[in-house]
Amino acid sequence: MRLLFLVLLMLVGLIQYPLWVGKGGWFKVWEYQREVAAQRETNEGLRARNAALEAEVRDLDSGTGALEERARGDLGMMREGEVFVHVLPPGTPLPSANAVPQATAPKPAARAGSAPRR
Repeated sequence: MRLLFLVLLMLVGLIQYPLWVGKGGWFKVWEYQREVAAQRETNEGLRARNAALEAEVRDLDSGTGALEERARGDLGMMREGEVFVHVLPPGTPLPSANAVPQATAPKPAARAGSAPRR
């Protein structure tokens, strides 16, 4: 009787092995479920980013406000007549007067075939 019980227990174990550990077993299914959940989170973040980019593109297509904001922020452009004020963070040393380069007028280009003036 005891031997029969052990044999049946081994048979049940052999039958259960592929179900738990085999190629399509429960452990693989749980691992795949975790991977799918992580990928869904990644996809949701990418969907939100895509929606924001799509809204920005629509705004750039439809109006000049976003285009002007992009030109000001990213390219540092200003309108004619505006004044640029640069605010330094606290604790930043001010540049000395000697360190600021003076604007110079551009030199006229030499004409081809003419001798330089002295």
